Amino acid sequence: MHAPGSYPVIVIGSGPGGLQVSSSLRQHGVAHAVISADPAPGGMFRRWPHFQRLLSWTKPYALAEPGSPAYERYDWNSLLTDDTRAQSLQRGLMDGTSSFPTRAEMEANLVAFADRSGLDIRYGCTWRSTRLVDEADGTRFVLDTTDGEYRCAVLVVAAGVAEPWMPTMPGMEHVRHYGQVRPAEAYAGKRVFIIGKQNSGFELATGLLPWASQLVLASPSPTTLSVTTRTLAGVRARYLQPYEDAVLGGGVTILDAAIDRVESSGDGALTVHVQRTDREASLAIEVDEVIAATGFTAPLQDLPSLGCAVAGQSRLPVQTDWWESASLPGLFFAGTIGQGARGLRRHGVPSNSGAVHGARYNAQVLAGYIARTRFGAAEDRPVISGAAAVEQMSRELTESPVLFHQRGYLARVLTADGSGGLRDDGIQPLAHALDAGGADSLTVTLEADGSGAIYPVLYARAGGTTTEHILEPDLMLRYDGPDARRRITEVVSSILA
Repeated sequence: MHAPGSYPVIVIGSGPGGLQVSSSLRQHGVAHAVISADPAPGGMFRRWPHFQRLLSWTKPYALAEPGSPAYERYDWNSLLTDDTRAQSLQRGLMDGTSSFPTRAEMEANLVAFADRSGLDIRYGCTWRSTRLVDEADGTRFVLDTTDGEYRCAVLVVAAGVAEPWMPTMPGMEHVRHYGQVRPAEAYAGKRVFIIGKQNSGFELATGLLPWASQLVLASPSPTTLSVTTRTLAGVRARYLQPYEDAVLGGGVTILDAAIDRVESSGDGALTVHVQRTDREASLAIEVDEVIAATGFTAPLQDLPSLGCAVAGQSRLPVQTDWWESASLPGLFFAGTIGQGARGLRRHGVPSNSGAVHGARYNAQVLAGYIARTRFGAAEDRPVISGAAAVEQMSRELTESPVLFHQRGYLARVLTADGSGGLRDDGIQPLAHALDAGGADSLTVTLEADGSGAIYPVLYARAGGTTTEHILEPDLMLRYDGPDARRRITEVVSSILA
């Protein structure tokens, strides 16, 4: 089980990101070791979400055969592999009461994937510190762990964004973080104040709704709902019951307010002092419990001191389009930490890189990139005719789960090869494909603008100039009909001309 020593690649973490990148590296023939502080697969899903059900769905009955790429559109939780024994695992582990798996069902899915895929992971091995060593063939990362020293040229951190973050303000010693929340019944009859109005805050409110006598949720900014942004940005519909209760006067209060301080009266009661941000007013709210649903940071240990730049409250590493540290070469990120590579964010719509159904594709692309650029793995780049390219693109825009789940973030790239055909350069980050320049090419992606529409966009680079071609949205997401094929044909012809 990956004893301490030297490896070409080391992956840290056994959550979805670590499992997916390990499986994909093996598919490309890249030798690597995986270490994890946990005793078994699952990552954050071994502990959270507190109140069990996930935000991501798996639909056992869908318009596609389980195990097929098309089914991935309906299964946001299974990891990806060519091994039929480990495909579409989540659907078979659910009890049928909801299309949203429980936390335990998601954990079972990840355990089954690691087992059926035969992934070799050294569990109970805690990463403690890192140093850089210059050797004859390049710089090595040296990891000090509870099991001994590991060395590698390429380090992939897939440790999640799982280190609790608390704001600094007077009285925070009286506040529990989301990660310290007790079972719901412990809050029976309590007045509970929740700091934070993102999904974690509303998840807690939803779980405590049958138990707490009063709930107050507060943060400076107004609550944003996914049903109004028409993206995954905002509080998901799964957690809207507390919002409705607040609107209807059901014992829930939602405040746009900045927290000033928390005071204890000494008899177990707490007073939360807030300043309203939607008007000039201050409030003192007496409660029994205060919980901070204020988020998490990336557990990067000492990597920032070695030159890994980080940004934002979550201290996400600053990354290139290929999920490599922008300031520490050889250091890559997989899983939810990969959301630090922001992409274009066209129309302000973020990627799905922070969730399993987006990060799993990033991990596949990352593994291929590491195999090609670091270990000289051969690329499969078939040349196809213009007519075949039209067929492939129309089919892919209609069926591809990669383009569907990572809209405006990942893209299929075809490059003119000079002989009248197009070379398939595979799936790439869209930002890289558009910025890289080079030969004439066709870059194809699906995009969304927050209106609810999902539509294809074709970027044609010819003679050093890139033009954008937007196809009309289709309610049934079918882009293999005559009109779509005609538009795609026009764009392909313009490149080959």
